[in-house]
Amino acid sequence: MSPTRIAVVAAHFGRDLDFDLQRIGTLIEHARQDGAQLLVLPDAALGGYLADLRQPDPDALPPALERDHPLLAKVAALAGEMVVCVGYCELDGDKRFNAAVCVHGDGVLGRHRKVHQPLGEAAVYAPGDSFAAFDTPVGRIGMLIDYDKTFPESARSLAVDGADIIACLSAWPTSITNRSPRMAQDRQSRLFDLYDCARAAENQVVLASSNQTGTMGGMRFLGQAKVVGPGGDILARTWSKAGIAVAELDVAAEIATARRVLHHLTELKPETYRSTS
Repeated sequence: MSPTRIAVVAAHFGRDLDFDLQRIGTLIEHARQDGAQLLVLPDAALGGYLADLRQPDPDALPPALERDHPLLAKVAALAGEMVVCVGYCELDGDKRFNAAVCVHGDGVLGRHRKVHQPLGEAAVYAPGDSFAAFDTPVGRIGMLIDYDKTFPESARSLAVDGADIIACLSAWPTSITNRSPRMAQDRQSRLFDLYDCARAAENQVVLASSNQTGTMGGMRFLGQAKVVGPGGDILARTWSKAGIAVAELDVAAEIATARRVLHHLTELKPETYRSTS
């Protein structure tokens, strides 16, 4: 197969939906100029993330969009021939979900609702209840939303479901309880990179990790968007500043090489593992 160009974004997004859509359009165009076929935008790119995780203000929440909201169709139209993953707050009846959608010019290719919730997020969002991969023009993809990637079972579920690429959309902040004066030394900065590389290596898949930058209320986001190969090696990254990281690789060939001797998924022994349910 021919190589795939994967682009991941580190950028700031806030409550102004029109501004967010404009920024998304600019990022899509920049990625298109770089020849990207897959673009992964951050969690909450439409409407921004929470301003406080410990005690979210119910009067200052991100705008909630229904699954068929016109803004999502506009992102799909902007995507055109590209595959684009984007995060937003999803409204379903009286429930809100931290959600992501994967779109193409032809429409929606896949969806995900964040399953694992940190700190006070459960006071604002209902949890998702599944992980599922889906087919796209650039291959089979699965999506995770920030805290989901802390749990190995999340990415493993997608890999077992055939995902060759895992898109991790984040609004991942520096440590809330023990913030370091230097972002590079922050505990959450280290963990963010560790989880990205570990999830790719243990499943022998390509991982495309996006993240927000800047601040929202008391939250300071890490950036550190990156593309990780199936051996756990970082192929491209943005560090902490806003930008787009682009990597080109033959996904199928890289995965086949990684699994040539040790094939983690076929060597699993699930019957021996204690149930976590």
